[in-house]
Amino acid sequence: MVSSRTRAATRLVIYLLLTVPLMPVQALLMVLRSPWAGRLPLLYHRLCCWIFGIELIVEGEAVATRPTLFVANHISYLDIEVLSAVVETSFVAKREIASWPFFGWLARLQRTVFVERRRHGVEGERDELARHLEERGNIVLFAEGTSGDGNRLLPFKSALFSVAERKVGDAPLVVQPVTIAYTRLDGMPLGRPLRPFIAWYGDMDLAPHLWFALGLGRITAVVRFHPPVTLAEFSSRKALAGHCQQIIGAALEAANLGRHVRAPT
Repeated sequence: MVSSRTRAATRLVIYLLLTVPLMPVQALLMVLRSPWAGRLPLLYHRLCCWIFGIELIVEGEAVATRPTLFVANHISYLDIEVLSAVVETSFVAKREIASWPFFGWLARLQRTVFVERRRHGVEGERDELARHLEERGNIVLFAEGTSGDGNRLLPFKSALFSVAERKVGDAPLVVQPVTIAYTRLDGMPLGRPLRPFIAWYGDMDLAPHLWFALGLGRITAVVRFHPPVTLAEFSSRKALAGHCQQIIGAALEAANLGRHVRAPT
């Protein structure tokens, strides 16, 4: 399973030809507060998954309730493409991403909420997150606070769940756990030795990792939506975080072992 430079270059060119012309279009839709400011990214990321050779397997359903806080594990920058291709949503990201060239612009165009990386960062921006949910709908929270190796979860940070304490209108905020797993490469099981080809974590440099990943074959990504909950069902946000970690971790392990996986759609 070798990364192809020709494939990487071809995908990169097609991706840029799609992305660059759409950036001012999305910016205009956001200024006009058009409903298409949320719908265009959904269509765009589906095309990106096709360009990057990502086959999606979706298990369960995203709740129709708006807004919803989706709580997910985090493995790779590809998680953005994968999740955005199956549900209309924005993201919570560390503040330094806002200053990144190109990728920072893309994050802003998807109405990302940037927060401090320190322990109580999200708690400090709780009002901003609540306002985002009330005005614009769904948002994804990567509960580990960083990306992992895709084999196991890092501990969920309960401080990140502070936004779940806020009500939207008179109702508690709906929280839906979501598991992401990358399970196959060119139809072959993606075991522990090969998962770093896709997982981006630790001190890995972004540019060479991204270039190598672009040259890989067909990647199978599994997205599993779990039953939604609210904070009112738990004694504390720490208990809510523990519930999400347990259910997401079990599904990640099952997906990595090839259990309960349907054909790509």
